[in-house]
Amino acid sequence: MTDLTRDDFLGGRLRLYQPANGYRAGVDPVLLAAATPIKSGETLLELGCGVGAASLCAATRVAGIRATGIELQPDYADLARRNAAENDLPFDVITADLRALPADIRNTQFDHVIMNPPYYLRDASTPATDKGRDTALGGDTPLADWITIGAKRIAPRGYLTLIQRIDRLPETVAVVHSLLGSIVIQPIAPRQGRESGLFILSARKNGRAAFKLRPPLVMHDGVAHTADGESYTTVVKSILRDGAELRLF
Repeated sequence: MTDLTRDDFLGGRLRLYQPANGYRAGVDPVLLAAATPIKSGETLLELGCGVGAASLCAATRVAGIRATGIELQPDYADLARRNAAENDLPFDVITADLRALPADIRNTQFDHVIMNPPYYLRDASTPATDKGRDTALGGDTPLADWITIGAKRIAPRGYLTLIQRIDRLPETVAVVHSLLGSIVIQPIAPRQGRESGLFILSARKNGRAAFKLRPPLVMHDGVAHTADGESYTTVVKSILRDGAELRLF
């Protein structure tokens, strides 16, 4: 992978190499990291880490965490390792299929498991022309497997946090509800008055709190896009630029 860009995240505190034409991390992994209630000294496992955007955002936001990433595609795993090294952040990246995790990972529990599973059902969407992008957007591992495998790696009272398309909310909640508790849903809407297109879900192992549906996080000011330039709301800008927390609990 030689055709790369180097892009700023968290207001330039984090700079990541990404393929110019493959799957590229945007705001979603930044929101995912911000919604992960991790504290210094805790451990994090990311399934499908790509170039490392979510885990490295978490490590930039909260010093002293220990992050591990699982990535199926070797080129993306290599970029994640490079990004960790060049940002001087601790991040152990393992090239593996999440359905065949190495023994040391299967025997380890983590305080947090995070994921940004493919948004699209492969048999109900058009494949991307770039192989890496296609795998990231519509891989062949069912969403239920992502969640079930992730839930098994959570330590007692630990958290699962994921981001997904809103049309997959019913199946996501059904699987999570059978495995974890204290479920919180954060819808994400592009503008005030618009339907939510994404959601973040967080749940806790052995959690007993009541199900919570939060008000939508509105990404942009105004009811429509009227001009070029950035239009993020103040709350979203603080998350994307300043590394603010997106508190769900």
